[in-house]
Amino acid sequence: MTSRHRASTSAGAPSERPGTLAPRRRTVVKAAAATAVLAAPFAAALPARAASDTPAFLHGTASGDPLPDGILLWTRVTPTADALPGSGVGPDTEVSWVVATDRALTNVVSRGSVTATAASDHTVKADIRGLAPATDYFFRFSAGGTDSPVARTRTAPAADAAVAGLRFGVVSCANWEAGYFASYRHLAARNDLDAWLHLGDYIYEYGTGEYGTRDTVVRQHAPTHEIITLADYRIRHGTYKTDPDLQALHAKAPVIAIWDDHEFANDSWSGGAQNHTEGAEGTWAARQAAAKQAYFEWMPVRPAIAGTTYRRLRFGRLADLSLLDLRSFRSQQVATGSGAVDDPDRTITGRAQLDWLKAGLTASDTTWRLVGNSVMISPFAIGSLSADLLKPLAKLLGLPQDGLALNTDQWDGYTDDRRELLAHLRSHAIGNTVFLTGDIHMAWANDVPVDAGTYPLSASAATEFVVTSVTADNLDDILKVSPGVVSTLAAPVIQLANRHVHWVDTDRHGYGVLDITADRAQMDYYVLSDKTKTDATASWERSYRTRSGTQKVERAYDPV
Repeated sequence: MTSRHRASTSAGAPSERPGTLAPRRRTVVKAAAATAVLAAPFAAALPARAASDTPAFLHGTASGDPLPDGILLWTRVTPTADALPGSGVGPDTEVSWVVATDRALTNVVSRGSVTATAASDHTVKADIRGLAPATDYFFRFSAGGTDSPVARTRTAPAADAAVAGLRFGVVSCANWEAGYFASYRHLAARNDLDAWLHLGDYIYEYGTGEYGTRDTVVRQHAPTHEIITLADYRIRHGTYKTDPDLQALHAKAPVIAIWDDHEFANDSWSGGAQNHTEGAEGTWAARQAAAKQAYFEWMPVRPAIAGTTYRRLRFGRLADLSLLDLRSFRSQQVATGSGAVDDPDRTITGRAQLDWLKAGLTASDTTWRLVGNSVMISPFAIGSLSADLLKPLAKLLGLPQDGLALNTDQWDGYTDDRRELLAHLRSHAIGNTVFLTGDIHMAWANDVPVDAGTYPLSASAATEFVVTSVTADNLDDILKVSPGVVSTLAAPVIQLANRHVHWVDTDRHGYGVLDITADRAQMDYYVLSDKTKTDATASWERSYRTRSGTQKVERAYDPV
């Protein structure tokens, strides 16, 4: 088939609840001035080009949101040397694409073109349909005589297909300045992924050296100041997309992505963020809209509703995947220890999204119900930790360091929504629900108890696999000790206070591989040798699985 597409942008979604901003906890970093100044460090990071007037594909190619009959393709063309991300300049440029069943692109099944413009930061998307289910495809973009590298993608199985197995890479929390993205490289090398899930914090918004680098900026991002404007967010996304390991993974398998807070600002909510000063950094509404526009320009995400990432994908009769947006509609976080965490008028999902999630889980006829979830849903109490462990753990989570029981940025801070959702799972006998989570920079394997206070006597309504960070600092980084030292001490205490937690690693960086069959869903956890090394090796650390019908996690002693 042949068709033409035009790139478009998505406006920010309106806030569901008004509120006041949280107090500022850092020094304000003011936004920068001229576009040339903004672009200088970014331009230095770009690969060399053959000629300044020749279009180039400097940010790789990508695909995402696989359907049984389609896939969303993405690239960014640099039409002229000055048309850098966020610059707002550069000519309209026709970008053609071709999709084939072979890497040599001889058996073409789809082709077309799209116009890249400065209005969309010269990013383009092509939503291809009419493809065969559960099939590998290869694609390439071209502009002005220049071809992009050929990339692979894969469609989802037919909705009614009996699928023997699925395998997904799972990642979150990739801080450019804290290290290299070796996790992406190792996932790209596997050659066995149906897709990969990015569960949030694909980028970080801070100014250089401001956050999570073990006191060493491994590589400076651009712009060097905290990102606030549309140009800022575009430049930051563009910087990340120059990473060779990230480009390699995008070229190997489709991504399924949701956002968390750092795609906007730390601890963001519908009306503001901890890391935003109203007035001095403009309005939150403008900043949120800019962040969302840049995200949808630069990510191969197909929103079901404009301005939000919640949507649902299906993979035959084996699994469906409900993807959440836990930033656009949530109420402001409350202080740790506040009884307001139980306030039924406060929400993490928003009413419409919670109803959508419940209805989808009820209607699902697949063996497994997966939920892409940006912050941990399992209860987490750490009040019994010793002071020497409590303080760095609290610092990592952005919590008071003098005794606490909750991380109120997680579902712990919105217990009425969690209670309603888990009660719905129990009352409707909805089994095999697995939450896939990022955010906390640690690896966890949890049962999700209906009542944590009486667990294990009370029921488990679901299970949860949490992946650690790709690079963002965790406990060993904060304490500047070797990986494993803190976890050896802290993990038993965390588990003692949280009996539904089967395993936690507070220290290491890496990724997960989720393998699903009709009998079980298993997460294999892999860790990196050193996030600051471009050639970091990866090794299998642990595996946990949940067997069909159990709603319980158990250890598996071999990776799939």
